[in-house]
Amino acid sequence: MTDVSIVATPALANGPLFGLPLEELWFGLVFAVFGTFLFLDGFDFGVGALFATRTTDGEREQLLTAIGPFWDGNEVWLVVFGGMLFAVFPSVYATLFSRHYLLMFAILGALIVRGLAPEMYEQRHDEDWQRWWGRAFIGGSIASPFFLGVFVGNWLFGVEGVASIASLLAGLAVVALTIVDGAAFLGLKTRGDVRLETRSLGHLAQVVYLLLAVATLVVGSRSSPHVALLSVPTLGLLGLTVLLAGVHVVAGWAGRYYLAFVAVAGQVYGLVALAATLLFPLIDPATGLTVADAIVSPLSLNLTTIGAAVLLPLVASYFVVLYSAFSGPVEDGESYA
Repeated sequence: MTDVSIVATPALANGPLFGLPLEELWFGLVFAVFGTFLFLDGFDFGVGALFATRTTDGEREQLLTAIGPFWDGNEVWLVVFGGMLFAVFPSVYATLFSRHYLLMFAILGALIVRGLAPEMYEQRHDEDWQRWWGRAFIGGSIASPFFLGVFVGNWLFGVEGVASIASLLAGLAVVALTIVDGAAFLGLKTRGDVRLETRSLGHLAQVVYLLLAVATLVVGSRSSPHVALLSVPTLGLLGLTVLLAGVHVVAGWAGRYYLAFVAVAGQVYGLVALAATLLFPLIDPATGLTVADAIVSPLSLNLTTIGAAVLLPLVASYFVVLYSAFSGPVEDGESYA
């Protein structure tokens, strides 16, 4: 046993596991996990925002029932994202979160309100009670993606203060994208007027998202020299986003709701990929840290990689089971509670 450990430890400490480009892989994986959170919890946020457009108890119950089995599980990916950033890029975790600690509290507060509101909404069938908790649900569902978008905008553009015009635009863009996501999800989970009306709202939000995304990049590139707006990868991702937006709208009008949902997923991951592309090789523009500067030691990185290779498939398997068990549209008589 002693001989094995003596041999194994230097092997893990002297270089990347199996000669893999672990620095780049982990940079991509951190953003992929954040994209997964933004896509999965994004439709929860979008449904919460669209809750404001429903006027009857039955329609509101449909929306709550549609996301009921998923929203708390979807937030696991935010925890995984934070854990990965801490484990692999601890200096970025420390400087980024401490620099924007007020924004972190705002995000957590909005998430708490968003999670608590539907639970409280169902506790009493009193008009005033449900009106106020319904408003809290809507407010938390809009504030959460807005603050998250501002956070990502601050990160991308190297903002050291509370926010900039570009990061505020990024927050609005993320809100619009989550409404697109939520409407596409409701296309799968509802029928009748709710499906048709939220589809139209989702298409409107799609146009708003594209305009805000372009405005964010244009404004942000003026104050951030590292943001290469006219580079081939950037223009390619923007072109792909426009194409997917068209697919989403056409598929929605044609009643191909699974295809529309996939097109929205592509846009969410495309947005996160765009942010990662504009950052690399930097990982924290405000401090000038590059991926190579911020990464942990080879031994820690290799051990973390082994742990992730075991745990991430287990987490993904849980979500496959969860979404399989609650697939299909909401049926009459089902409720959130």
